Amino acid sequence: MTERAYLDWNASALLRPQARAAVLEALDCVGNPSSVHAEGRKVRQLIERARGQIAALVAADAANVTFTCGATEANALALSPGWARKPGQTAPDRLLVSAVEHPSVLAGGGFGRDRVATIPVDRQGVVDLDALRTLLAGQPALVSVMLANNETGIIQPVSEVAQIVHEAGGQLHVDAVQAPGRIAIDFNALDADLLTLSSHKIGGPKGAGALVRKDGLHLANPLIRGGGQERGLRAGTEDVAAIAGFGAAAAAILDAKSTETDHVGRLRERLESGLLAATPNAIIFGASAGRLPNTTSFTHPGLRAETAVIGFDLAGVAVSSGSACSSGKVQPSHVLGAMGVDPLLARGAIRVSIGYSTKDEDIERFLSAWTKLSESLLKGRTVIAA
Repeated sequence: MTERAYLDWNASALLRPQARAAVLEALDCVGNPSSVHAEGRKVRQLIERARGQIAALVAADAANVTFTCGATEANALALSPGWARKPGQTAPDRLLVSAVEHPSVLAGGGFGRDRVATIPVDRQGVVDLDALRTLLAGQPALVSVMLANNETGIIQPVSEVAQIVHEAGGQLHVDAVQAPGRIAIDFNALDADLLTLSSHKIGGPKGAGALVRKDGLHLANPLIRGGGQERGLRAGTEDVAAIAGFGAAAAAILDAKSTETDHVGRLRERLESGLLAATPNAIIFGASAGRLPNTTSFTHPGLRAETAVIGFDLAGVAVSSGSACSSGKVQPSHVLGAMGVDPLLARGAIRVSIGYSTKDEDIERFLSAWTKLSESLLKGRTVIAA
């Protein structure tokens, strides 16, 4: 097979060399991290090193980082009723989630469906702050609003959301899975109570995630109880290799500083200008909103996503039709639906996402493939308004 262009980084990033090395180092270490002998202590050091690296990535306290098997589990843990600052304190008994959240958040965690309400977004996919105020109405709630959308890249005004939530006596969970390495994250500046991260979205191995919590926040009944690992918040022997790789990927992002963001921003600008030059009627979703510098979600009147994704794949270009967390199914995007996008347009949405090792040649391959596909797939189609 000839060289391909991998442009689906929001689904999973390429493994960083530093993460690969850390995984191999951990695999060579024997011992259980809960054991007190020398072998156990050595493995424990790998976990704690990674904990510090993850904390540094988001400017948080390492003591408040809990490792999980991935972001879905971290989101489920975050959306558990009962988070409180001291024993016996009343915790929010209802959940508010934005309409564009990841499916693992929309599922509601441990809250019953009758205790979950949806916060609408505007046509650019940004949370409606007035609607949030109305939904809170002075009544505490656990609120979940993502930092950046996995399909469109649109960045939410999390600090403003936090102020509204806390004024109402509530708590805020932020799914920040797509943000590290693309925008800077300061946990304290965001003023979130809980924040979710994922290893394989930042160039670490699959199978590790983390939940970062504010000082003093405790959960009486965690999802997984047993041996008391992760300070009692997530029982079970830790996946040391995955966690070590996760930490190494986080450290690599900090070492790169802004160079990766500048790199992907330049490439996305080239991609979008070439896309619009080839097909002026193409529509880029959220183009006037703040977006991650690596993400483009677009469509064209008359385009069918499933056909286009296959066409790109045959041309050696990996893109997606939206979230990768729907069992491989190509289906209408709930994100675009919440934004009020015409269903016929939403049915043709394509997501292109790039990363630290994406090259100019990858963008050229995409544009070449799109030019050929658009000529064949859009011939004779009727143009409709966005």
